[in-house]
Amino acid sequence: MQFTTDEAGTLERILKWRRDVRHFKTDPVPETTLSRLKMAMSAAPSVGNARPWRVLRVQDLALRRAIRDEFERCNANAAAEYDDAARSEYMRLKLAGLDAAPEHLAVFTVTDPKAGRGLGRRTMPETLHQSTAMAIHTLWLAARVENLGLGMVSILEPAEIERLFAVPVGWEFSAYLCLGWPEFTDDTPLLHRVGWQENQPTDWLDR
Repeated sequence: MQFTTDEAGTLERILKWRRDVRHFKTDPVPETTLSRLKMAMSAAPSVGNARPWRVLRVQDLALRRAIRDEFERCNANAAAEYDDAARSEYMRLKLAGLDAAPEHLAVFTVTDPKAGRGLGRRTMPETLHQSTAMAIHTLWLAARVENLGLGMVSILEPAEIERLFAVPVGWEFSAYLCLGWPEFTDDTPLLHRVGWQENQPTDWLDR
């Protein structure tokens, strides 16, 4: 299979316009669209074909409220770590789309999956978490192509999330994702727009 320069340009645009979305409309996402996103996620690479990611679609309102409470607790603790000036900047940031996003996904990594039979991860077990991260990134790009937005909520305590969801032993929390139609699209990352930090260049160093 040979790809065209036009297709390469499309991929470049998708990468440029992939954003960590915080501002969502409340309109629901059709089930047919969600099915396509599941299929796209299944195409992600994984160590030894272990497929260690497990995705829980969070529809229970009580669970969503518990996640919101945990975010608020962790966010307050995070803010307290900054000095006064930085704390003021931090508190102006919108760091989660929990209230409006129609879809919430809790993603976990199985730390000893039977699938894959251990191939490729005996010396580097962290490749299981790396596989889950690649699956999330694949979902992120697929969502963007559907004109959807996805945002990751990282200000959560993993052990508390595992407790809230009562996951099996060996499931480790990887990410909490908000998915839905963005209120607006922008090729400038939020943290650039508000002056928090610009991107650092990616350098490949010779050895």
